[in-house]
This record gives sequence, structure tokens and C-alpha cells, in this order.
Amino acid sequence: MALKSKLKIESAGMFAAATFYAVVGIVFFALLVFDFSLVHIGIIGTLSLITAYGLLRKRSWAIWFVVILFLAATTVSAYTIYFLFGEDLIFDVSMAAYLVLTWVFTAYIAAKRKMLES
Repeated sequence: MALKSKLKIESAGMFAAATFYAVVGIVFFALLVFDFSLVHIGIIGTLSLITAYGLLRKRSWAIWFVVILFLAATTVSAYTIYFLFGEDLIFDVSMAAYLVLTWVFTAYIAAKRKMLES
């Protein structure tokens, strides 16, 4: 007997955005384990997981979480790149990739926001 998923994926782009936010949430929680003083990382991780859920379930409120994460990710990434640039190449590249992917998926979700139910 095959299990049927209640999740219907109509758009590969929306699924990619949800996957991006889920992976970011998991990675940020993994970083939080190493240093509990990084509370802002935990908050961004929580918001990312909530956003991934909202995008997968096509909830209209997910666009607001995307906007909040866009502002938070841009601030944290730009600040981190500016002040820690040159100390660790892998960290610099990963923060730049996170920044660019956040912008790309925010633009995509804003363009496809009608796919989210009202």
C-alpha cells in the first residue's frame, strides 16, 4: 500500500524556496548548539522553519515571514561579512551565498505570491 502525501507540489521554485528556508533553519540551530549566546541565530532559525512550513502549505502569512527574514538575513549577513571579512574564506563565501540566495528567493516568492492562498 502506497502512502499518499497531502502535500501537492505545483511549483518547483516554491518547493526550492521552502527547502532553502528549512535547510537554513536546521543549519542555524546547529550553529546555536556551539554557542548559546547567538540568540539572533536561533530566532532566524525558528523563523526560517516557520516560513518553510508556510510555503509548503501555501499559507498567505508566509510572505510576511519572508519579508522579515529578508530584512534580518540582509542585516546579519552584511554585518558579518563587513566585520569578519578575510578571517575565514569558507565562512565569507557561505555568508555571501546565504545573502544572495535570500534575495533570490525573496524576489521569487514576491513574484509568485498569488500562488499562496488568501
